[in-house]
Amino acid sequence: MLRMEIALFGVLAFVAYLYFSAEKERSALHKTFSVLLLVMLVHLILDGTTVYTVNHLDTVPTLLNEIIHRLFTGSMVVVIFLFYQYIAILVQEETGKPRKLDIPARIFLAVGVAGSLFLPMTYTVSPISNYSSGPYAVVCYAAVAVYLVMCAVLLIQNRKRIGTKRKTAIGIALIIELTVCVLQGFHPDWLISGMGLTLMTLSFYLTLENPEALRAELTEQKMSMLYLKSQVNPHFLYNTLDTIRIQAQLNDDKKVADLLMRLVDFFRLSVKVDRPMVTLDDEIELLEAYMELMCYRYPELKCQYDIDPDLGGAQVPNFILQPIVENSLLHGLKNKGYRGSVTISAQKTADGAMEICVRDTGSGFSTDKKAEIDALLEGYAKRPPKLTGNSIGLLNVQKRIKLLCGQAYGLSYTENETGGVTAHLLLPLEVLK
Repeated sequence: MLRMEIALFGVLAFVAYLYFSAEKERSALHKTFSVLLLVMLVHLILDGTTVYTVNHLDTVPTLLNEIIHRLFTGSMVVVIFLFYQYIAILVQEETGKPRKLDIPARIFLAVGVAGSLFLPMTYTVSPISNYSSGPYAVVCYAAVAVYLVMCAVLLIQNRKRIGTKRKTAIGIALIIELTVCVLQGFHPDWLISGMGLTLMTLSFYLTLENPEALRAELTEQKMSMLYLKSQVNPHFLYNTLDTIRIQAQLNDDKKVADLLMRLVDFFRLSVKVDRPMVTLDDEIELLEAYMELMCYRYPELKCQYDIDPDLGGAQVPNFILQPIVENSLLHGLKNKGYRGSVTISAQKTADGAMEICVRDTGSGFSTDKKAEIDALLEGYAKRPPKLTGNSIGLLNVQKRIKLLCGQAYGLSYTENETGGVTAHLLLPLEVLK
């Protein structure tokens, strides 16, 4: 039996070497998996040690045997807790929902570890293999069962919003561990709990944490961001140049030079594809150049700004405001002859994030258009980046925010009571010092 624990440790140690030697993102998800790998290695060492000591009760001191067994079961509770933590973080990243079960999970962690360390323990002698038992083991396995149920609840509740790859990996891992726990319960002398936890770890590594897969995914994201960044609607350029050409023919004055300068400013700021994140000040500067040109073309169009001065250094995805404002003009104010206003505001939220709002006084959504836009933004991950169409700006902005900032952030729309619509961009608040 000891040979199995040695083999499992060898396999997981090799996986840990590959994982820690590879370049990877330092996110909360990957940090949790890193801790999980280390605790699993310690757990397997304790597992192998207990297999030896429990089968040599006559030669191993009783106190030493008890200490090792208690540490072994305590580490099992910690490992399952980390599995829950990993799945909870993964679900949060996929859905943007807060982790509501963290407090009960920590309570069961404390109860399980305390039970493993302090409750009475006995030994059962079996023809196949001796094993420890008693109240301390009951509490330990009860905590494991609770965590498996919590993980299953997370998976079932969010199955429609989790990607197929991740959903399958979690489901397979839970089935493996549940099967091993049932077999261990019917045959306590099999001592296969370490095998179940190792198989869970390997399933997560191979499907979710493989460095090569993560590197390929990161490369794909970078390419997607460059691709999305390049999708600038050319109609704005053509229309503006035509406006300037007509003005130049009618009157050779300083205003033409100013318009040309603002056009140069706009394109100078909009082509920084090597900078996925810029300061809010930079983004507002680009937007001001765009809106000055549009307001000159449509004299009855007004633009206002209400920006918290403390947010000037906040980091935002590059080139996300202009497509939103352009959408307000083309699909809101165009129907009113470009008579009206656009207000851009940026404020801190109560939970420490940042919300940028683009409010227009346009014609608002047509029948069923709001539901169509909501469905587009909700199902952004299933739609390829768009080159043409009315929703090019909205879809591409949503994709870039999700890629750069995380699943908890993004774009949404509300209708104004007095007419028009408001675009809400929720972003993390990271300020350059």
